Amino acid sequence: MFADRLEAWAPERWPVGEGWEDVIHDFLHSHEGRALAVFMRQRLAAGAVIYPPTPFHALELTPLAKVRAVVLGQDPYHGPGQAHGLAFSVQPGVKVPPSLRNIFKELGVTRANGSLVDWAQRGILLLNASLTVEEGQASSHARKGWEALTDALLKKVAATASPCVYLLWGAHAQAKAELIRSTAVQHAREALILEANHPSPLSASRPPVPFLGCGHFVRAREWLAQRGVQGVF
Repeated sequence: MFADRLEAWAPERWPVGEGWEDVIHDFLHSHEGRALAVFMRQRLAAGAVIYPPTPFHALELTPLAKVRAVVLGQDPYHGPGQAHGLAFSVQPGVKVPPSLRNIFKELGVTRANGSLVDWAQRGILLLNASLTVEEGQASSHARKGWEALTDALLKKVAATASPCVYLLWGAHAQAKAELIRSTAVQHAREALILEANHPSPLSASRPPVPFLGCGHFVRAREWLAQRGVQGVF
């Protein structure tokens, strides 16, 4: 049985893939990083149940040099046993959440489980804007400091990875579009930014850009193939 919650605030012991170390180091020693550390230790000491057990898992599975796509979520799932550090992904054996079912529907696949570890290993960075959450409380760790780190990670990708597709679903993710676009332009990197509604059943079929039928996976696959990159999606 896998651990399903964070046991201690110990980011220096959480493994990350090559290329992320300097961003993590700078964040942990920044004002925002120190403030987040205080907050996390206080919540853990108060007995809060915090997910996931491995907040840096996306960075561990997808080294910077391998990134060819970014899927940006808001924060981890807040139910027991769901979150494991990859945006939208759940462990094998866990019921596939509705948003992920819609992602598979748009992709045109049927999967036995909701684990996206294979995506991460193929170069898709599955990043949430906030990397932790408390049980039953969506967005409970928003605006506590994580956004400074994830913005820095997105800037690192946009300045380095080329070509790279950015899948921004929902207003929260789309708010990062200009950060990504301006950084990619500044560093002369090839970036395709695709925006649509969030895949949640509440918004997946609604205007202005319904997620279902958006064609993002087809467009991403074709754009990458034109640049010699195969097998990501």
